[in-house]
Amino acid sequence: MEFRPCIDLHDGKVKQIVGSTLGYSNQSVVENFTSSFDSSYYAQMFAQDHITGGHVIMLGPGNEDAALAALAAFPQGLQIGGGITAANAKKYIDAGASHVIVTSYIFHDGQLDLERLKNLNELIGKEHLVIDLSCRMKDGKWFVVTDKWTKFSHFEVNAASIQYIENFCDELLIHAVDVEGKKGGMQENLVRDLAAWTSIPTTYAGGVRSLEDLEMFNQLASGKLHVTIGSALSIFGGDLPYTDVVKYCKKAG
Repeated sequence: MEFRPCIDLHDGKVKQIVGSTLGYSNQSVVENFTSSFDSSYYAQMFAQDHITGGHVIMLGPGNEDAALAALAAFPQGLQIGGGITAANAKKYIDAGASHVIVTSYIFHDGQLDLERLKNLNELIGKEHLVIDLSCRMKDGKWFVVTDKWTKFSHFEVNAASIQYIENFCDELLIHAVDVEGKKGGMQENLVRDLAAWTSIPTTYAGGVRSLEDLEMFNQLASGKLHVTIGSALSIFGGDLPYTDVVKYCKKAG
């Protein structure tokens, strides 16, 4: 298990928000935390602690400069997502991202667009691609949600679909949409499912809020999954000491 930190960018600032409140014109975005430090501060912190594989997520427009600053501060140490397409993916790889992260670009009109996915593979290489299967439960099954998590796709996340999509990427990132940013505990059944279904590096994000949660997560996943913690972390205004998480995950290996 590895700790995979995050740098979420909104309006050019490092923030922690409730992701499921994005994308709606009739409601405000719920912000848990706005940092007084810029993106490069956090990137340098993760570099100093030798924590690779964290992700920079651009939540809407106006975040590119901050994203590029983070990549410059930790070359090859961070992944980047949010608005990634075939038109800009190579730019971010060239700017120092180890991987680009995609969801909505390859899941549009409710379907997996295999042509777009294969095009990305040819453009930047499978080894530089992370697919984000942010999902939500419907009728007892997990489905990918797109467009800032406002739309259900027809793509069910299960053992067969993960086995298939792993052929096109280097890693998977899974946001448990209903608990992400809420510091209310993880979706344990999703953690168990992902541990059983995945065979490539996979990072789970959503609801982990304490060292006890972290230990439970590692047990549920049998050490197979990596973990992201955002709003609960002390560096993002939470109560869970960042240094404790780093120590625990390095010890857990």
